[in-house]
Amino acid sequence: MSEEKEFTLPPPRKGAFPPTIGANPNPTSRLGDDPELEPPLPKVKDSYGRMISTKKANMPFIKYGKWKEEQAEIEERRKRRAEKRKRGEELSDWEDDPDQKKEEESALVVFFKTLFVLIVIFTLSGKFVTGSLTWGYQGKWVQWRTYWPFEGSGNLFTEQMLAKYDGSNPSLPIYLAIDGDVYDVSSNRRTYGPGGSYHLMAGIDAARSFGTGCFRDHRTHDLRGLDEDEAKSVQHWKTFFKQKSDKYPFVGKVIHPPIDPKSPIPKHCKAQEGENANVQSDPHVGAGAGAGGHHGHEKQGPSNKRSDL
Repeated sequence: MSEEKEFTLPPPRKGAFPPTIGANPNPTSRLGDDPELEPPLPKVKDSYGRMISTKKANMPFIKYGKWKEEQAEIEERRKRRAEKRKRGEELSDWEDDPDQKKEEESALVVFFKTLFVLIVIFTLSGKFVTGSLTWGYQGKWVQWRTYWPFEGSGNLFTEQMLAKYDGSNPSLPIYLAIDGDVYDVSSNRRTYGPGGSYHLMAGIDAARSFGTGCFRDHRTHDLRGLDEDEAKSVQHWKTFFKQKSDKYPFVGKVIHPPIDPKSPIPKHCKAQEGENANVQSDPHVGAGAGAGGHHGHEKQGPSNKRSDL
């Protein structure tokens, strides 16, 4: 009786198998190391009814076959519609006309749809990241009145109503008016709020001071008697707030009572300083009276060169 040998598996092959006849040169998946084990590609009918493989070289024939089938279906539907029309039958609404061209979206429509989706994604992500749909931006470009700046599009204020928005109440915004137009300057509360360098302009239409620079004395909308440079300065700042500044959105209009043409024109702060200086130098006026008559009026530089508004 011969002695039986113990069965052992051969060691795994390290190199690739040699190419064999009929092997798939570009296998899509590997069931093992042998390319012969690759599953065959599915077959479909071509335009002549032959079953062919779906390999890349046959794709033009397969697409042509599908196109012929679609054309044959369209022709069959066209014949059915013609027969119904010939018999005088009413065509159903659900039967679409194969000869009617389908409306395709233009590139412009696709662009605006894409832009709308991106804007929605941007605003929603801002809400999740910063808690604000505008990512914390509160300038004029997110205010609807910027895009509808017509008469009556904003609020109407009396002078008493406007005075409430001078920054003394931290729960209210800060408004500034120039020649009847009201703007929200809350984004620069440090400048226009209490203690700020231009707090005197808040809660009031101080259009005259924008031209003369007399911030203490000319807190009025009265523009009578301005010289050419002062009038240009007022117009400069009106244009600045209306068109060039994106920090201060338009809010509305302030209604002023008519100015009495017989009322005196506000004096320039320089002229008042000169009068106060003459009073102080008059030996017949007591020192106390002279000191009490001077209120420290000041003119802060050329008004059209202010850069911290």
